[in-house]
This record gives sequence, structure tokens and C-alpha cells, in this order.
Amino acid sequence: MEAPASTTLVVVGEETTSAIHALEGFANVRAASLHDASDAEVARWSARVPAPYVVHDHDPLEHVAAAWVEFFDDQTSFGVLELEIERAVEAAVRHDFSVPDYYVVLHPEVLPTTWKHWWLGVLATASPSRVIPWPAEESLAKLLRRLPTARAWPEVESWLPGVAGAVPDRVGLP
Repeated sequence: MEAPASTTLVVVGEETTSAIHALEGFANVRAASLHDASDAEVARWSARVPAPYVVHDHDPLEHVAAAWVEFFDDQTSFGVLELEIERAVEAAVRHDFSVPDYYVVLHPEVLPTTWKHWWLGVLATASPSRVIPWPAEESLAKLLRRLPTARAWPEVESWLPGVAGAVPDRVGLP
């Protein structure tokens, strides 16, 4: 799968649907709720979009995130986490998905603790300027006008395997 030419933002957290739909009237933005779509469907949709900004709620690392959170919340085994990481790395190597340019985490202060550590710890450690905590009461249009510039995400296979060793409350610490 080829990465889209647009800048892609994946919105996660509380009130994602309303935050995404608030962008639908802007000429330079294509926004849609694609949470239940497959990676392939999202890739096809993103490739057809001629807008500079693409905003949606489909996280290609959703299964890894859920397995990581469930492991640390004592709801699943380490083997499940390892399996999800392995699947995601293999899919990334095949170019079946790409990590979005930015993750926008709405209302991070109300997220359950382990999820907060995933978004603002594990993912932010891989690329600190690419994970943006955002208050949902502020329009995402405001964010689009001032997105931080940063180096691109490192290749998934270089950092995702290390996620298995990332411990909440310690991730990102030296």
C-alpha cells in the first residue's frame, strides 16, 4: 500500500465522531468515521482523496494497542500481545497499512490510565511530535492550522517489537 499524498490524522478518544464531522465543511479537509473499515478500505479511500488533509478514526495499530492495554490490565496473556505485534509488523513490511502522520488524542485526561500510557507513552516515545493531546472542546480545524513539524515515524518494524517491553508508568523514562 502506498502512503497517501495527504497529511493524515487519526483521531482517538472521547467524542471522535463529532470532532471528525465538524471538519466536513472545510474545502481542504476530507473527514470520515472509518473505525469499522478494514485497512485496505481506508487505504483505498485515502488514496482517492484529493484534499491536503485526511482525518478519520481508523487506527491501523488498534489490535496492538488493545492487546497491550489488556495485557497490563490483566485481561489477556503476553502471547496475545506478541501475536498482535508480529501480525502488525508483518503487515507493515508488506505495506498493507501505514501509520498516520499524526494521532490526535481527544480528552486524554479522561482516558483510562493504561490507554493514556499507550497513547501518550508508547506511541509518543516512537515519535513525540506525532502524537498530539487535544481538548475536544477545541475544533480540530484550529489544530490543522498549526500542526507541528517533525521527522516522519520510524519504520514500524524498528520500534513496534519493543512495545512488548514498554511498561505503563515507566514508558518513555530513561
